[in-house]
Amino acid sequence: VCLAAFCSAWLCKAQTEFKRVAEENVTLPCHHRLGLLEQGSLDIEWLLHISETVQKAVITYSGGRVYDDLNEEQKGRVSFTSNFLAGDASLQIISLQSSDAGKYICKVKNAGQYEWARITLKVVEKPSKPKCWLEGEMLAGKELSLQCRSAAGTAPISYRWQRLSEEERAEPLPPNSRVNISNPGQVLLKNLTQMSTGLYQCVATNEAGQESCELQVTVQHAQNISMIAGAVCGVAVGLSLLFLVVRLTIRRKEKKRYEEEEAPNEIREDAEAPKAHLVKPSSSSSGSRSSRSGSSSTRSTANSASRSQRTLSTEATPHLTPPQYSQRLDRREPEPKKVDYNSVVRMAAPAVMVPAQSRAFQTV
Repeated sequence: VCLAAFCSAWLCKAQTEFKRVAEENVTLPCHHRLGLLEQGSLDIEWLLHISETVQKAVITYSGGRVYDDLNEEQKGRVSFTSNFLAGDASLQIISLQSSDAGKYICKVKNAGQYEWARITLKVVEKPSKPKCWLEGEMLAGKELSLQCRSAAGTAPISYRWQRLSEEERAEPLPPNSRVNISNPGQVLLKNLTQMSTGLYQCVATNEAGQESCELQVTVQHAQNISMIAGAVCGVAVGLSLLFLVVRLTIRRKEKKRYEEEEAPNEIREDAEAPKAHLVKPSSSSSGSRSSRSGSSSTRSTANSASRSQRTLSTEATPHLTPPQYSQRLDRREPEPKKVDYNSVVRMAAPAVMVPAQSRAFQTV
């Protein structure tokens, strides 16, 4: 009895601390000697103290049955590691999370006797992959700021900047660099030169592990930037001119095709108007020379005046005019009307009156 009381007092005062990394497994020890008393009255209980007033049951054994689904956050991740009836009631937790951290108490009760153990569990998370970014201009003579920050991880987190060689070996920072003491994740590169060009790496570290990110710094001269800008502008202008030439060529071809299609439908303004044929009704006899003379006079719109006079003199000869034709003219034709020479001239026909002249010759 005295030994049991001494062991109980020792277990009450004993407190063990465990520190594990997230996603790892841990076993919290709890050993007792109360299993030999009465098998049916043995009770085992693991509790998690979140605060002074809040605690959660993790796993229990009571009435010959194990209850391991009491805590929703730890459901399926907690169990007894060994034969808890024989004296080993240690607790195993797999895939540790930050919410598993806290003070655990193991209570064992049997036949009116108690034993318990207190264990503190710390769960640390290594830094999340940090984010690296630049602030400033990568121009010679300018100032550039390298920034680095991890969004998650157990504090404290330390940051270290270094430059990587072509073989990816760590090298010290350039002489013109300065580390911000109040913010170790920031490095200032002052008065940039070609020596500042390179690949920079930021390493975030805590007690659980480390993660890193990289940045490429390429310092450029103002002259190089002007040349690049000029080249870009030249290419843009060249493409614009090429586009304009192609467009003008296409429009010219379309215009030419349109003119070729519309040319047959246009009326030529310089075409010669059709000539008018003036034929008097009285000159219907095909056998008389006077009829032929009238027809010839009508068709000779474009002939010269000399040819018209020669035709009139030939037709006006008395002995060539048949008597029957003369009588026929006297019977059918009325008195000759006065001819408006102006209207005849406008119609592009010569002012010739063959029947009237023939009658004049017959009277004489």
